[in-house]
Amino acid sequence: MYLMDARLSDTPLLEVKALTRSFGGLIAVNNVSFNVNNNEIFGLIGPNGAGKTTLFNLISGLMPPSSGELIYQNKAIAKLRPHKIASLGIARTFQNIRLFGNLSALENVIVARHIHTNSSVFTGILNLPPAPGEEANTRQQGLDLLQLVGLGDRFDEKACNFSYGDQRRLEIARALALKPKILLLDEPAAGMNPNEKQNLSAFIRQISTEFNLTVILIEHHVPLVMGLCDRIAVLNFGKLIALGNPAEVKTDPVVIEAYLGAEV
Repeated sequence: MYLMDARLSDTPLLEVKALTRSFGGLIAVNNVSFNVNNNEIFGLIGPNGAGKTTLFNLISGLMPPSSGELIYQNKAIAKLRPHKIASLGIARTFQNIRLFGNLSALENVIVARHIHTNSSVFTGILNLPPAPGEEANTRQQGLDLLQLVGLGDRFDEKACNFSYGDQRRLEIARALALKPKILLLDEPAAGMNPNEKQNLSAFIRQISTEFNLTVILIEHHVPLVMGLCDRIAVLNFGKLIALGNPAEVKTDPVVIEAYLGAEV
């Protein structure tokens, strides 16, 4: 019997209800339903083109669903704009890294943190309260996040000069600056070597605990997903074909046929 980790709650933080997204005749996400619980590390896997990133785009508000519901903390969010969803506590990284290349690492993090400040353009330009205090606090929090991801001594370097792996870490720091309750990670281990992937897995578990985060990740590296996630959802051709803990998913005949392969 699978025993849930003591840190987990069975209270749904995010509810995906019959979510569908079509593009003309193509149904990218097809009537998908599942819950993600508070403090859970939840994996989303499946073949290329299965609809995983489209599902992330729906959750983060980058596109509206054709039908279905998204309920976050008992609030319907399917029709909200991305900035509003981010302000409610859902942050994400992207499969293709989207940093401000000509800004410094610290500036990239500060940009995200400003969503939670109260200063207006007027008070900011004139350096009137509460702008000075908020700016100092935002800068320190940005430095703390860069230190957390191992980039503290490179805070003033341009993001475009960072290696691929360090850009991934910077993107996570920027997402954490939004103070999320849910962190969506889209292929965070892409392009990493085995040692980097192992370190990343430990890092994700660390920030999940330290920031009281629920993490949902898309990842093609099956050993990382199986060793890290509490539960896993498997998509194929836009449909949910399996949902369960790693032991259940990796022995599911439908999943083996569709994605994992006969060797697993």
